[in-house]
Amino acid sequence: MPELPEVENLRRGLEKKIVGQKILRVEVRKPKLVSGKGNIRKTSLKKAQEFEDGLRGERVLNIERRAKNIIFRFASGKVLIVHLKMSGQFAYKGVDKEKIIGGHPILISEETLPNKHTHVIFTLERGVLFYNDTRMFGYLLYYPSVIEFEKANHFELYGLEPLDRKFTSNYLKEALKNKKGKIKSIIMSQDVVTGLGNIYVDESLFEAGILPNRKASSLGNEEIEKLHRAIMRIIKRAVKVGGSSVATYRLLDLSQGNYAREHKVYGKSGLPCPVCATPLEKTLIQTRTTVFCPKCQK
Repeated sequence: MPELPEVENLRRGLEKKIVGQKILRVEVRKPKLVSGKGNIRKTSLKKAQEFEDGLRGERVLNIERRAKNIIFRFASGKVLIVHLKMSGQFAYKGVDKEKIIGGHPILISEETLPNKHTHVIFTLERGVLFYNDTRMFGYLLYYPSVIEFEKANHFELYGLEPLDRKFTSNYLKEALKNKKGKIKSIIMSQDVVTGLGNIYVDESLFEAGILPNRKASSLGNEEIEKLHRAIMRIIKRAVKVGGSSVATYRLLDLSQGNYAREHKVYGKSGLPCPVCATPLEKTLIQTRTTVFCPKCQK
């Protein structure tokens, strides 16, 4: 699943291509994807029709991001939230035949659009935007007004963004003070800081010198300050270079992110620690493979 830096770069790419354009037609081929956000969704033909009718004729005002969600805002106040999950993809084909694909690569999309994995089609003034998804875990949620969007409180359990000005070391100290779980689990739970996944949590904990299975409440103020600095530096750097793209994720211009070249521990179990040369070890924390240095991290 893409993490914050990858989604942010996809958002920026979409912003360049479709902001200001009007949606002329919408076709929902797989109603399940617009019927809800849970892992188990009941297909609603009514919601699919509301989706098509509600977005037809709307002009894209701007595109935002919250955690790993992409938020399309329209001039009328309507809102569309999209989460790519494991295998979602956006593909844009301009009237000049220019084709730009962002998200998880789907080989057939390189040659054919739409295709068997195309589930939602937005026909715009100067091109067509396709939502493709091989495993169909992603979702697209339509809200007819800002009031309905805010009423749904979609992000009520989300913590601060790591790039939010309010995400300070003092905020992190307070947020972790009464947490009893393992620090990696707490950071990945999204209610303290949102948008961080396996890659950036492992890298941040290594840089801060903290073992991922430490109890969050056991961290001292200095350790939390180090963790805060590590998160900030790593996320800013990853956004700048386009994310990690450690597996199949692509940015909207088809390039891969370059931060994978800078990983110190993620995916490197058994290799020597880049600081002390001790072999890196791995363990499972909440079913997620976690890599760490048993000497540098305490």
